[in-house]
Amino acid sequence: MRAPIGRFDDARPAPACLDELTGPVADAVCHWPGSVPADQILYVDTDPEWADTAVFVEHYGRDLLERSANCVVVAGKRAGETTFAACVVLSTTRVDVNGVVRRQLGARKASFASMDTATGETGMEYGGITPLGLPDGWPVLVDAAVVDLPYVLVGSGRRRGKLLVPGKAFAELPGAVVLEGLGVS
Repeated sequence: MRAPIGRFDDARPAPACLDELTGPVADAVCHWPGSVPADQILYVDTDPEWADTAVFVEHYGRDLLERSANCVVVAGKRAGETTFAACVVLSTTRVDVNGVVRRQLGARKASFASMDTATGETGMEYGGITPLGLPDGWPVLVDAAVVDLPYVLVGSGRRRGKLLVPGKAFAELPGAVVLEGLGVS
């Protein structure tokens, strides 16, 4: 199947590629609750050596720079309690951790989770964390610009491979909150 964005040799429905995904992501695809059919979530195989954004878009298509999203894990702290959340923003922006995220989580302090914490809590590989298959109860903060795109490239849970997800599907993820201004230039 031809990928709707980028230059990929092969795009396959994610439900047909469960063995390419980490356990939590495969489980999320199998039990997909959204109105977008799960077979519209596509898996594309990619070389992990080209996982960093600049190299990735040179190899797989410059159009992906404006159609890719990063998913980062943040930790909000208040009164000794830590709340983890995922933030999904376009790759051309950065997460407003000290403003939008801190206020949304009701935290005194918010920061990016360490690599060990992010991978340990999600069961995903660093550089491939995706909003599909996150731990139950986690807020998934999604920038409105992500939801507005027809398709968005995000991690697959591993450094090898990516998911192409209809933008509107991000608003239907468990715990999703769509926010204006989450991603800032």
